[in-house]
Amino acid sequence: MIRDILTTLLVAVVVFFALQATIQVSIINGSSMEPELHDGERLIINKAVYFFGEPARGDIIVFYPPEGGPSATPFIKRIIGLPGDIVEIRNGEVLVNGRALTEPYIKEAPEYTVKKLTVPEDSYFVLGDNRNLSNDSHSGWTVERSQIIGKAWVSIWPPSLWGLAPHYDW
Repeated sequence: MIRDILTTLLVAVVVFFALQATIQVSIINGSSMEPELHDGERLIINKAVYFFGEPARGDIIVFYPPEGGPSATPFIKRIIGLPGDIVEIRNGEVLVNGRALTEPYIKEAPEYTVKKLTVPEDSYFVLGDNRNLSNDSHSGWTVERSQIIGKAWVSIWPPSLWGLAPHYDW
C-alpha cells in the first residue's frame, strides 16, 4: 500500500513538472491583437513547441517585452519577419523581402511607415493585428529568440472563443 501511494505521488510530481515546463496560461491584456484575440481572453501557451523547431512567420507568440524582462507582463504578437528578412511598411502594406503580405486577420491597415530594415540574427519582427493600437516592432525593437516564452495554442476562456489560436501560414 505504501508503495502504491509513493508511486502515485511520484507520477503526480512528474506530471506536474512536465506540465509546468511545457504549457502556461496567458491572459490577453489590451486590444493589440483584435480582431483575432480579445482583452481578457485566456490562452494556453505551448512552451515546448520551439524546442523542436523554430518560430515561423504567422505564429502568434508570447514573449517578454524588450524592456522589462521576465518580471514584466508578457506581450502577445504575430511574427512578421524572421531573422535576416527585410521588412518595410508603407502605403498601408507590410512588405517582407519585397513582397506585400496578404493579411486577412488585421483590424485595419497600418497608418505608419517603417523604413526598410533587416531583422537581426536570432530576432523576430512582430506586429499586433490591431496595427494602429499596438506597441510592437514598428516602434523600433525586435524580439530576441531567448525572450520568447511560447506559441499561442488554444483559447480556453471565454467559452464562446474556445478553439485553436488563429495562426496564419503564408
